[in-house]
Amino acid sequence: MANDYAPWDDDFRNLSRRMRARVRDVAGGRVETHTALPLQGCGHFGTEAALRSFLAPGQKILIPQTGQYAERMTRLAREAGRETVPLPVDRNHPASPELIAAALAADRTITHVGLVYSETSTGTIQNAPAIGEIVRAAGRRMILDAVSAFGALPLDVSAQPEIDAVIFTSNKCLEGLPGLCWIVARHDNLLPLGSAGSYSLDLADIHTLAQRDDGGSFRFTPPAQTLAALETAMDFHAAEGGTPARLARYQENARVLYRGMVRLGLQPCLDEADQGPIVVNIHAPPDPSWSLPNFVAALRQRGFVISNFYNTTAPSFRVGCIGHVTPNDMERFVAAVDAALIEIGISQRR
Repeated sequence: MANDYAPWDDDFRNLSRRMRARVRDVAGGRVETHTALPLQGCGHFGTEAALRSFLAPGQKILIPQTGQYAERMTRLAREAGRETVPLPVDRNHPASPELIAAALAADRTITHVGLVYSETSTGTIQNAPAIGEIVRAAGRRMILDAVSAFGALPLDVSAQPEIDAVIFTSNKCLEGLPGLCWIVARHDNLLPLGSAGSYSLDLADIHTLAQRDDGGSFRFTPPAQTLAALETAMDFHAAEGGTPARLARYQENARVLYRGMVRLGLQPCLDEADQGPIVVNIHAPPDPSWSLPNFVAALRQRGFVISNFYNTTAPSFRVGCIGHVTPNDMERFVAAVDAALIEIGISQRR
């Protein structure tokens, strides 16, 4: 990140070309069918761009309501003028592919399914390959939010040709810096230039520029240092053993954390069988002394930072298992939670 780049210089153009190819390859994309499109900003920018660039006005998208990020996808589609069909599901368990199949069979005007692969507001992981198979068999298309999944959870866009676009960011499981979103997309299914209703979020326009200069530049000022840092982060990703090895480390992180919380007398929000490896939510202790800000402050004094807001209907605290974190770090965190609860006067933990 400390290296400076001029966005229109050949050094940066070559970096941009390399990263487009690397990102596409990690997603399982092929040159003849897929393109990697960078977009400045967070994952929501990429999700909105994909909805606008693959879902034409008047088309209808089914979105299983797996949590807050599915709700946000629904809002982004609706505010873009697309028709949405929110599908209620049990948020504490992965959505049933059969439920989605039934919804598609009941409404043949639905053209797309929008799915959040890893729902960090709950900690659940959806079975994207199984749901994709349902979508493919029904002759529909899919937009996949993989913001907190890409780089750890299995994904092969060539094996799932129903996926029009998969969205992810340079941070999260790739362990880079925030500020850069990616959309690996089927370039043959992009709507015509100008269909997005947004100049900034038109993926067809981004793709047109990539074709013109072989992927060497961005339309607007790029987060150059973030892109350079991502190259190093992806070197680390490859050296660790790629997606399978990263998933294995995160799974062990989550296992140590989950069982450590149970050992302390705390109750995770999900059954262990349904717990994903990205984020674990733990019910707040039912003690009158409980205070999330005080708990977060006590953890910070011990070298750990967690989210300082509630993400679930019932109060809970949320702990990430991703990033450059090991099972040993998780063991230390469990000890810090125990000490923090004692410090803020919690006697009733469950």
